Amino acid sequence: MTLRIGVDLGGTNIRAALLDEKGTILRDVREKTEAHVGPVRIIAKLISLVERVKGEEQVKGIGIGCPGPLDAKMGTILSPPNLPGWDRISLASIVEEHFQLPVKVDNDANVAAVAEALLGAGAGCESVYYLTVSTGVGGGLVINGKVFQGADGYAGEVGNMIVVPNGISHPSLNAGALETLASGTAIGLAGAGKGIYGGAEEVFLEAKAGNQAAQTIIDAAIEYLAMAIANLTHAINPEVFVVGGGVMNSEEQVLLPLREKVKGYVYPGLKESVTIVPSQLGSNAGVIGAGFII
Repeated sequence: MTLRIGVDLGGTNIRAALLDEKGTILRDVREKTEAHVGPVRIIAKLISLVERVKGEEQVKGIGIGCPGPLDAKMGTILSPPNLPGWDRISLASIVEEHFQLPVKVDNDANVAAVAEALLGAGAGCESVYYLTVSTGVGGGLVINGKVFQGADGYAGEVGNMIVVPNGISHPSLNAGALETLASGTAIGLAGAGKGIYGGAEEVFLEAKAGNQAAQTIIDAAIEYLAMAIANLTHAINPEVFVVGGGVMNSEEQVLLPLREKVKGYVYPGLKESVTIVPSQLGSNAGVIGAGFII
């Protein structure tokens, strides 16, 4: 039996899991990242977690999913906003030297895309585009079981796709980018502007209770997501879109209207062939997918 280790390194939590060849989680540990303590202490914590799940097992290697930007080919982290101090940190090399095992690093959206493509909602499909909508918006394209990285490793970064020219400005994204309009953060901010506090979750609850202002915010976010999916359909035409993240959890409130909206933005011949399905692996996609990039 081939075993591997997946690590999900986030700004809030670090999770490590021992996986079998079917993606079953055999052992699983996690701790708070404590992002403020910096890369040296966080990497030490990551190594400790890997040691705990590995034990005496022989493993194929270690895969790590973490926030971008990063250089997946070199395994180097390049100053992600939610990991302060991580400026050109050669994470793969450090972990590889410690364990004397192959180590690969990729961004969190890409590793989740791998998990869904190989073992989740996209299993059996030749081309899978994974879209995650939560605090931010991310995406990854998997073709024949492999992430398509693009020339510089930025393929699939749909969060920075402009859907409203000269729209809402952002310090690190294009004005009018999808993430500024349809992420959980964006929905929460729009809600606060209408007197609905508590973030995106509260906006969805208010809409369900009949609050028209809340429903208008959600409708707008769905509209922008539909534009993005239509643009991706015309550019890459994947066999299936798998959508995940907290904002996409509601079939009735999000997925059903999203599917209908997309039909209005694609060529007539594509209206019935664009397939949009929910994630099957949910919060486990990151740690499972990390193990399968190795």
